[in-house]
Order: sequence, then structure tokens, then C-alpha cells
Amino acid sequence: MTEGAEGAGPAPAAESEAVTAARKANTPARVISASMVGTTIEFFDFYAYATASSLVFPALFFPNQTSTTQLLSSFAIFGVAFIARPLGSVLFGHFGDRVGRKKTLVASLLIMGIGTFFIGLLPTAATPGWLILAPTLLVILRFSQGIGLGGEWSGAALLATENAPKGKRAIYGTFPQLGAPAGFIIANIFFVVIVAVLSEEAFLTWGWRVPFLMSALLVAVGLYVRFKLMETPAFQKASEKQEIAKAPLGQVFRSSWKALVLGTMAMVGTYVIFYFMTSFTLTWGATAATAEQAAAAAAAAGNSFDASTFVPGLGYPKTEFLVYLIIGEVFFAISIFLSGILSEKLGRKRLLLLGTAATAVYGLLVQPLFTAGTWGVILGLILGFTIVGQTFGPMAAFLPELFPVNVRYTGSAIAYNMGSVIGAGPAPFVLVALWQAEGGSIWSVGGYIVVAAAVTALFIAMTKETKDLDFEAQLS
Repeated sequence: MTEGAEGAGPAPAAESEAVTAARKANTPARVISASMVGTTIEFFDFYAYATASSLVFPALFFPNQTSTTQLLSSFAIFGVAFIARPLGSVLFGHFGDRVGRKKTLVASLLIMGIGTFFIGLLPTAATPGWLILAPTLLVILRFSQGIGLGGEWSGAALLATENAPKGKRAIYGTFPQLGAPAGFIIANIFFVVIVAVLSEEAFLTWGWRVPFLMSALLVAVGLYVRFKLMETPAFQKASEKQEIAKAPLGQVFRSSWKALVLGTMAMVGTYVIFYFMTSFTLTWGATAATAEQAAAAAAAAGNSFDASTFVPGLGYPKTEFLVYLIIGEVFFAISIFLSGILSEKLGRKRLLLLGTAATAVYGLLVQPLFTAGTWGVILGLILGFTIVGQTFGPMAAFLPELFPVNVRYTGSAIAYNMGSVIGAGPAPFVLVALWQAEGGSIWSVGGYIVVAAAVTALFIAMTKETKDLDFEAQLS
């Protein structure tokens, strides 16, 4: 079969002892915790960088640039991980389809965690002799984060969905997706507490490092949970039938190229609004609202201020806006879980189309919402995160269902991460550039969201409904 098959197919044959043992060992609690813990750690690491790229990295790693180019440079390095993610998807997809989901998930977690830990140890550009070396190593470590995340998501999604009972695949698939809000909340609680407790000097000197170093403890927890698992039944069946792909990358391009294109483009709109909510809003919200406020803040920090390059934001204190983001992320988590239930009732395609249409409408509302005062900001964050949850939640079931079992890791990983290259990679940089080009307004930012949603809806409309296919019988 070349694309996601439909229908239940023939009656299943008797299962081997290994498959039966895997079903017993991989209990719902173990599967849910292992898939969610891993992605929570991955997104904690990723968001720790995203937050730091807005709050501290511009000044610490690009001290000789203007405030505008500092921010753009920081977000450019943020985008390096999105170049690495497709490479990670090919690397880990190959081993995930060749040697199994479990071993590959352990390796991806280690790479992501090690890269994050060393960011916490990295000297800044102010250290003698590190003016060029510090940002260079930051790029390399950011690249390693992207390699790890490129293999993590797909493996976690398959761990959940290939162990799910019949009729609950999308519900189980929401648990790795819940790692996104969980990781975000944990990372930003760290920053809120650290900023509140420490002076600005102490925070810039060493406090920002704490979340990166703490990731080592979270990685240890994730490894412990994952070592308790057995291989998924779907992969074991393919292995027993000697139907493992010898070259998954080549086979997925030969047999499932259409699914790759559709799956990739289905993620674009979600990625754009996702990074608008999690990265851009913090930058815009925490930027001074007037030149006078910006000048006073620069003087207090002992920095120079160039009024000609100043672009106004919303003027909220950083920690206050982080609290608003955390409130929005709670609704993100709720929406993700509800999307699994709705996806089983309405189908993946219909729910994704509804969510993408809501994304386009939201793009038209961001300017009036976020400029309507504090309650407008909070409402804007709650609405935006709820919409993201409705499109992000079903993806852990939808993308794997587009591919047969023997290339499922590779196919879903490439689609998910190529979507990140197109949607998320340029988003933080482009959104900041549009805001600054407009002199503080974000109407064009909203327009960018609308265009991304329209393109995504077109490709989702070309997919087939996949919720009723036989997930273990699929073969290319």
C-alpha cells in the first residue's frame, strides 16, 4: 500500500508470544508516562532556549550589536534547530524503522539533553577570547538540540499510538503532544521564580543557566521510564514477518511521497501560530511601550540607547507576561486532550480543517485583541492556545496514520520536521521583522498567520480520513 489504507482488512492472525508479552508489559500508564515524559523533557529543553533567546541571549552573546540586530541574531540561532530537525528525522527515522522505536527514543533523548546541559555551561561573549567562539558554540549546541528533537517526536507518537487500544489512537496520541504545554510551563516557571528571586545582574550572570543544567535530572527520569518498556506490537509484527524496510528513507520516498508532501504542509499553519504564541508574544509583550521606558531601562542596566532603532511593544514586565503565557498554556493542554476525543468522533481531517479555519480568523484578531489592555492580552493568549491545541493535538495520530508500519517512523518524522522548517524555522525571525517593519503594529503578523492557515487548509483538504484504518496491518 502506498498511502494510509482504509478499512479493517482481513481477520488478524494469532499473535506471537513476543507480541502478547509486549501488550501486557506496555500498560496504559507506562505507555502514557513514557511518551509524555520524553516530550515534556524535549520541549522543556527547547522552550528554555526559546525563552532565553528572548530574555538573555541577545545581550550575552551579541553584545556589540544594536538592540534590534541582537534580537534578530538570537532568533536566527533559534532557527538553526529547525534546519537540524529534518536531519534528525532521517537519522532517527532510519534506526526507528530498522531496529525499533524504544532504542531510538533513548538515543534521541540523550542527544537533546546533552546539548541543552552544555548550553548551561557555555561562557558568554563577554568572556575574554570568547567573542566569536561563544555564539559559534551556541549554534552547534542548538543544532544538536534540533537533531535530538527531530527523532524524539515521531518515536513518542508511535510509542503512544502503536500501543493504543482500538478506537483510542488519537486519545493516546494526545499524551506526547501534552509534553509541549507541560515542558513550556515547567521551563517558564523556572524563569519566573529565578527572575523574581535574583537581581537582574545575578540572573544575567548565572541564573539563566539553571533551567539548562536542571535538564540533566529530567533526562534521567525519562531514561528510567523508557527502559521499562518493550517494543511496540506493530513493529514486532513487522519484524517477525521480515517486513522491515532495508532503506526506509528510499522506500518512503518511493511508496509514500504524496503522504510526505501532504503531512508536511498539514503542519505549517500549526507551527506558525504555535511560535507566534510561544516565542513572538513574549518578545513583543515584554518590549517597552515607549522610547522613554526603553531609555530608562537601558540606563538602569548601564546600556546605551538608540532611539532611532526603537520599536514599541506592549510594555509588560517579563515575569508578568510569562505568567500570562503560563495561563494560556493551561488552556493549550486542555484543548490538546479534548482534541483527541473530538478526533475520534469527528475524524482527523474534519477537526484539522475546523482548527485551521479558526487559525485564519484568529490572525485577523491578534492586533485588536492584544492592544485592548491586560484582559485583551489574556483573552488573546487563551484563544490562541486553545486553537493551537485543536490542530496540534490530533497530529500524533494523523501523521503516523499516513504511513505504513515499516516506514512509519521515517515518514512521520520527516513530515513533522519538514513542516517545522517551512512553518516554524522562519516564523520567529519573520514575525519580529514584520513587527519592527510596521513600527510596533502587528497587523502584518496577523496576515502572515492567515496566509499560513490558508495554505495548510488546502493540503489538509487533499488528505483522506485515516481514523478507521488497521494500524498494524499497513505495509508498503
